[in-house]
Amino acid sequence: MVSNLVIAMTVAGSDSGGGAGIQADLKTFAALGVHGVSVITSVTAQNTKSVDAVQDISIEVILAQLRSIKADIGFHAAKTGMLHTSEIIEAISYELKGSLLCVDPVMVSKSGHKLLKDEAVRSLKESLLPLAYVVTPNAEEARVLSGVKVTDLESAKVAAKAIAQLGCKAVVVKGGHFGERAVDTLYFNDEFYHFESERVQTKTDHGTGCVFSAAITACLAKGMDLIQAVNVAKKLVTVAIKHGFKIGEGHGPVNPMFLLYQESQRYQALLSLEKAISELESLKGFGVLIPESQTNFVYALEGASEISDVLGVPGRIVRFKDDAKAVWAPRFGASKHVANLILTAQKFDESVRSAINLAYSQKILSIVRGLGYSVSFFDRAEEPADVARVEGRSMIWGTEVAIKTLGRVPDVIVDKGGFGKEPMIFVLGKDPKDVLEKTRKFFKR
Repeated sequence: MVSNLVIAMTVAGSDSGGGAGIQADLKTFAALGVHGVSVITSVTAQNTKSVDAVQDISIEVILAQLRSIKADIGFHAAKTGMLHTSEIIEAISYELKGSLLCVDPVMVSKSGHKLLKDEAVRSLKESLLPLAYVVTPNAEEARVLSGVKVTDLESAKVAAKAIAQLGCKAVVVKGGHFGERAVDTLYFNDEFYHFESERVQTKTDHGTGCVFSAAITACLAKGMDLIQAVNVAKKLVTVAIKHGFKIGEGHGPVNPMFLLYQESQRYQALLSLEKAISELESLKGFGVLIPESQTNFVYALEGASEISDVLGVPGRIVRFKDDAKAVWAPRFGASKHVANLILTAQKFDESVRSAINLAYSQKILSIVRGLGYSVSFFDRAEEPADVARVEGRSMIWGTEVAIKTLGRVPDVIVDKGGFGKEPMIFVLGKDPKDVLEKTRKFFKR
């Protein structure tokens, strides 16, 4: 090892569509701060719909890649993916002895093309699995390896234990193939662990297995224990599926880089909201638009899914004499009320990421309409009792009602108020600058 950099190696096939295989593995390594090195075993011609051709790399070149890495660079952990033939499996098994190894027993592509020859299953079970620290089959792969049909959690446990008897130290039977929740079952040190997430209904799921196993490998390379590594991998792959790329006509690729991209937005988002708040504070007499419950100005990260992904103002923006003044600098997670509104709006239009709440008056509403802004309402008198009883649900319900009534996300949502709740105007936009410009226009009127 020539440096202190954490390095992970992937031994797998190349996916010309960029969704799975070597391409997905290297992106996942990078997303987790690990340098990736690779050994390409096969080249596939594939897209989101089909695998059109497979060309195996010669054993000599596969071994040359692996030995070249070992001789000069090294690696802290490795994973295997597509190993098309018995010859490839036998060759790399010999070279990977003693490695911290994650085996993803890839057998079939998302489009249904076989990526492991039938006669190679025996080599996989007898030569490679005994070397593995952890094996990550999906339900069908678990059936092939164990003879157990996986239909629920109990059968997943039976299959995992049976696969472990082939010599590997741990097995994760991946969920998502049954039930409303995606539950992965880990068998390790004679104990079972379950990792649960929502089951994401989408066609952007090409490469999920590769990303999951690559994430485990990267975490192991960084020194995490296996349970922690599986937990990180589970969270990363769920987000990667949610924010996958909607390309092609078939199964689009997952996006393992999403969290990294989102994290990189934070500083720019903070600067953008701070600038808009500063300009808002400079508007003389703006205090007239601050409601009794005060104002918050929020900005959600791209792909935000929870309040911690939304910038807001701690203590809110208050009326100071005739002007407006932010109590504190923006922070993530500082708003609940307006943050819930923008998180709900994003489900209908991902480009709408910022909002501010202002005092309601019939005069302001007339000005808003006169400027040609789209407006929609919700009435708390129509709010279902079960919604009203849950803290934070009212704003989610109201925003959904307003959007569905108009058929799209409006520029302005009006909360008509209710018992103990003052009426409110919410201005929505693509970013704080957009919201500020809309607000400034009707304030000047």
